[in-house]
Amino acid sequence: MNHKHAHQLLRASHPRMAELIARSRRYNITPAGSIRPFDALAESIAYQQLSGKAAATIFGRVRALYPRRKWLDPEEIVGTPDETLRAAGLSRAKTAALKDLAAKTIDGTVPNGRALIRMSDDEIIARLTAVRGIGRWTVEMLLLFDLGRPDVWPVDDYGVRKGFAKTFRRRKLPTPQQLMKLGEKWRPYRSVAAWYFWRALDKVEKPKIK
Repeated sequence: MNHKHAHQLLRASHPRMAELIARSRRYNITPAGSIRPFDALAESIAYQQLSGKAAATIFGRVRALYPRRKWLDPEEIVGTPDETLRAAGLSRAKTAALKDLAAKTIDGTVPNGRALIRMSDDEIIARLTAVRGIGRWTVEMLLLFDLGRPDVWPVDDYGVRKGFAKTFRRRKLPTPQQLMKLGEKWRPYRSVAAWYFWRALDKVEKPKIK
C-alpha cells in the first residue's frame, strides 16, 4: 500500500479529517510476513466479550495444555475433552467454537496462511465466517491488522462509528448502512480511515501546569 498517497487522499477529503490525521498516531500497519489463521482465530475466540487481561490469562491456560508445541494443533484440539477446555476457562460456547474451528481447519474450510494471503477480502470473509462463533467483525480485524489489507471498512464497529461522529461533530452515530455510503470517498484506503476514527477516541494527554 502507498501510505503517502493514502494520507493525501484522506487529508484532501475534509479539513476535519486532515486535523484528525495531524494530531493522531500515524497509521503504519504493514502485512505480516506469515500468518497462521487457526492460531489467530483461536485467540480471537478466547478474547470475545472479555477484558484483555482476563482473556490473555484464559488463552494462556489453553496454550499450556499443549506444553511441547509452539503452535496449537487442530488435531489435538479436536481430541481434547470439552471438560478440559472448560477447566482452562473457556465457556461452553467458546469451547464449541474452538472445536468447530479446528474441524474446519482440518477439512480445509479454513485455509492455511499461504493460501489465505492469496485470497480476496470477500473470499476470506466467506470462508472464515463459516466457523461457529466467528463473525464478520472478527475477520475484518484479521484482514486489517494481520494481513494489512488497505480497504477494510468495519461499519459495525462501535469505535469507528463513534470516532466518525466525533470527528464530524454529529450528535448521532451513523448507522452501518449510512457509514457504508459515507466511506466511499476513502476507497481504496478505508482501513486507514478506520484507523484514524479509532484514534479520534484516544485520550489526549493534557499539558502539565508548572
